[in-house]
Amino acid sequence: MSRRRHPRRATRERPRAAAAAPAPRLALIDALRGFALCLMLVYHMVFDLVWLRGFRADFNHDPFWLAFRGIIVTLFLSLVGVSLVLARRAHQGNGAFWRRVGIIAACAALVTAASYVTFPQSFITFGVLHCIALSSVLARPLVDSPRAALLLGIAVIAVGNTLQLPLFDTPWLNWIGLMTHKPPTEDYVPLLPWTGVVLLGVALGHWLFSRELGPVAALGRSAPAWLAWLGRHSLLVYLLHQPVLVGILRVTQ
Repeated sequence: MSRRRHPRRATRERPRAAAAAPAPRLALIDALRGFALCLMLVYHMVFDLVWLRGFRADFNHDPFWLAFRGIIVTLFLSLVGVSLVLARRAHQGNGAFWRRVGIIAACAALVTAASYVTFPQSFITFGVLHCIALSSVLARPLVDSPRAALLLGIAVIAVGNTLQLPLFDTPWLNWIGLMTHKPPTEDYVPLLPWTGVVLLGVALGHWLFSRELGPVAALGRSAPAWLAWLGRHSLLVYLLHQPVLVGILRVTQ
């Protein structure tokens, strides 16, 4: 019997293989993530100057620094939502998704451990990496439902910014949000309202890809290559930037 593949079967399998091909990265998304990293580097440089050199800046009450931090976290988390849509369009499987979430969760645990050594009274229990990992899991079921993601995102942000309940002041629940006061931690990014920003990112991703991507791709190509490189290696940069900044400041003291 001949082992030559039947032509009709080969025709049926060709579209399936094409559908599994990964979609190209959008340089604009990488560049925006790199831009968010640059803002974060500035924020943490000033933070380290306050910590090591006595530079004056009130990160907890000054409207400028509160807004500066809000812009950084909003950029990161909205791009998480856009990236979820990109991954779905690239037909990313469950294995790749959970590997990515596992890596981010492991890095979040590493940040918690390192911050405990450095700031034992105010170490990070639920920061930006913790929120990215868990919000990615919570938002993924709505990746194919942009209207639901938009409406739920608005609702989550509204509830997270207006509702405060003493129940959530306990350390075991403050990762959810809804606290009456900010917990004593160096980085606090609770699920409410920030998961809402991820969901808005999902809606934004669908809006972008429902339109002509030529101008978007051109804008990404016009961004500096180093900015896109930072965005492609954002997790590594996030993990290494603080030890490098602190090391530079200590050496130059």
